[in-house]
Amino acid sequence: MAESMQGLKRTHRCAELSAANVGETVTIMGWVQKNRNKGGLVFTDVRDRSGIIQVVCEEGKTDAALIEKAASLRSEYVVAIVGEVAKRSGAVNEKIATGEIEVLPTELRILSESMTPPFQVEENSKTKEEVRLKYRYLDLRRPDLQKNFIMKSQVMTLTRQFFADEGFLEVETPMLGKTTPEGARDYLVPSRVHPGCFYGLPQSPQLYKQLLMCSGFDRYIQIARCFRDEDLRADRQPEFTQIDMELSFVDVDDVIDVNERYLAKLFKEVLDVDVQLPIQRMTWQEAMDRFGSDKPDLRFGMELTDVTDVVKGCGFGVFTGAIENNGSVRGINAKGQGSMPRKKIDKLTAFVKDYGAKGLAYIAIQEDGTVKSSFAKFMSEEEMDALIKAMDGQPGDLLLFAADKNKVVWDSLGALRVELAKQLDLLDKNEYRFVWITEFPQFEWSDEQGRYLAMHHPFTMPMEEDLPLLDKGELGKIRAKAYDIVLNGNEIGGGSVRIHQNDIQEKMFEALGFTKEQAHSQFGFLLEAFKYGVPPHAGLAYGLDRLVMLMAKQDSIRDVIAFPKIKDASCLMTEAPTPADEKQLEELGLSVVSE
Repeated sequence: MAESMQGLKRTHRCAELSAANVGETVTIMGWVQKNRNKGGLVFTDVRDRSGIIQVVCEEGKTDAALIEKAASLRSEYVVAIVGEVAKRSGAVNEKIATGEIEVLPTELRILSESMTPPFQVEENSKTKEEVRLKYRYLDLRRPDLQKNFIMKSQVMTLTRQFFADEGFLEVETPMLGKTTPEGARDYLVPSRVHPGCFYGLPQSPQLYKQLLMCSGFDRYIQIARCFRDEDLRADRQPEFTQIDMELSFVDVDDVIDVNERYLAKLFKEVLDVDVQLPIQRMTWQEAMDRFGSDKPDLRFGMELTDVTDVVKGCGFGVFTGAIENNGSVRGINAKGQGSMPRKKIDKLTAFVKDYGAKGLAYIAIQEDGTVKSSFAKFMSEEEMDALIKAMDGQPGDLLLFAADKNKVVWDSLGALRVELAKQLDLLDKNEYRFVWITEFPQFEWSDEQGRYLAMHHPFTMPMEEDLPLLDKGELGKIRAKAYDIVLNGNEIGGGSVRIHQNDIQEKMFEALGFTKEQAHSQFGFLLEAFKYGVPPHAGLAYGLDRLVMLMAKQDSIRDVIAFPKIKDASCLMTEAPTPADEKQLEELGLSVVSE
């Protein structure tokens, strides 16, 4: 039966105690991690969010009734213990912070009993994730997970403090806003007061923060909840948190400067890692050409090499066909992998097919210099030599090639490069390589919609020198004043300078296929605000969860979100989403159509 903690007040968390407290009487409270009864000697490990401490009851030193009570404890019982801190009588446990001390109890209260949990609460649990997420409140007791959330809280506190010191104002923007059909799907919230009308949950506070610049707030920051109804991956969730900011009277360098100083402070304070400033910058074009990705991982080499000119007149139809189709031929050199078995190469070929490639061509250079290749019979000896030379092929190397439209070649070799790095264990989680990617294309062509779409959003400013191309309709050549901050192959933040001139904004909408009516219908309130004096402004938003995931060296953002959803956007613990009550639907004027 549960006892009251009346009259007791916790003096310390478990792992806040140390040898400096020896001789003191303390009161600790927490969960029983494990209990070992050695007959007249009972060892109890008590855990709270700070860590673990050992409590020892011993015949002759501890009251007999207290020993009996201690022997009855089970895992996850909640206890309060009053006792004296003493030096350990047994061997020091160097695995825990309190390993040289123990508590000798004079009072023990069982505040709450526990059923046998469905899995043991322990670090690096091997229990299936589905089970852990169903009992997430137990999973969150794991010390390794709690460390992630302590770090996340620290990041949020430091973020607020840093930007406050830089003159930013924290302003909350609405959750219930206008739904926008462009981009990812909104989560819709029906209005009871306005039948047939819906709010959209924010995918980001983009329009509101631009309005705050119109309002003269100058520098805005918000740790904002955002929602996107999209297909999920390991690093995506339907609801997530952004560190969102907007600044007035600035250009690209100003936004980058304040954010570099922020990242340097954050990594130094939280991880004691020195971020070298200024952070490297790379244009989008250079990133794609060298790494096949606009979020390149710079922790390893294996860069792409364009060999289009080297093979353009060769006898291999796969190469020449791609070139004639305005594509390219590029390769990567997997150093020292020339002896990779054919089965493994076939697996890599299957891997790139997921990225649109039709296959992989390869040259395996043996240690003795002999060459095995999937296409040698189509090439002259001189052509093969020239290709190997262009790829800096040495004995023992494996050269892998893709030939297709540029996008397919970039996507497939960019992904293959990272896959090989994983297989060859080249990714060091203790290394943090930042890079700014700049000068993104303003537009990207959509085959599905048969038109150009905004790569960032319709309010992104083109590079000034590219503005004449807007009038000429050469949309594919226009670069944006957009920038992403990338860490170890992950985009952790992105932003842009915004358009603040009406004439450029109108041309942008026109280029994107909006009529004046459509533009006004979707963004009328912003366009109206822009008529009353709008400052030049720019912004950036970080994915807080992804940033903390990388700082905590985790592989999934689910490990840094307290109650995450699974891939179908459902919650295993609460079983959300669930059908709504008929009365609720009736009040909202909704009916559910069964498929």
